[in-house]
Amino acid sequence: MSDFTSESSSPPRMLAPSVFWRIAEDIPKPLSRVLSCLSIALPFFLWLIIASTGVVDKLFLPSPAQVLQAFWDLWTKEDLAKDIVFSLFRVGSGFLLAASVSIPLGILMGTFPSIRAMFEPLIGLVRYMPASAFIPLLILYFGIGELPKVLLIFIGTLFFNTLMVMDAVKFVPKELIETTYTLGGRRLQVLLQVISPFILPNIIDAARVNMAASWNLVIVSELVAATEGLGRRITVAQRFLKTDQIFAGVIMIGLIGLTIDLLFRLLQQVSCKWSIK
Repeated sequence: MSDFTSESSSPPRMLAPSVFWRIAEDIPKPLSRVLSCLSIALPFFLWLIIASTGVVDKLFLPSPAQVLQAFWDLWTKEDLAKDIVFSLFRVGSGFLLAASVSIPLGILMGTFPSIRAMFEPLIGLVRYMPASAFIPLLILYFGIGELPKVLLIFIGTLFFNTLMVMDAVKFVPKELIETTYTLGGRRLQVLLQVISPFILPNIIDAARVNMAASWNLVIVSELVAATEGLGRRITVAQRFLKTDQIFAGVIMIGLIGLTIDLLFRLLQQVSCKWSIK
């Protein structure tokens, strides 16, 4: 009887979670590579199957082969490389201009409450205004050249990047700052040699996030007023019902964005080895 009681009162054994469902733990690299490949392969095969069955008209869903041919035609006959260069220039110029302002401003706002009190209400107000709403004013003030497109990206990236950098400063341990003062460090040294290096991984992460916003904005600006660029190329294709070229343009934007994201990750691995687990 006692044996039966002891066995019945023992707590049930919990099954260990599989590798796939572990919380906040790394998975094996081979599994990670397989899952990454599946994330691309499965939608592609789904697209291929739907397009080959003819359930959706080719006008609305061209096949992968048609999109590949459209890409080749755009590259060889329509000067797609020129459109890519123009879009990259606009994104790079606007993003670098915004980063040159937002990174130091965000660090100062996160470090000094006085600077935060001065700028945070204004930034908090303007960041809720859609950047695309400034397009009519930018065209009115600066025409339809390159400057309004660059400024649109600057406006749409500046405020979010500033707040993300500011929030990163909050996670700098106060003990680290106090230790620096104890060792004879000055305010400028704390700012440049303690706070800035500590939040460098967060700055790169913020740049990765806001780079996507920059690409969204450049496409919007090129849809409105441009003679070159990937957004303009997509608009022309839509006007003539060339859906395969629209797909080719959208996929090209995705590939460029993925490449830039991978470059940011490489930059983080090279410059912030101490922060990588």
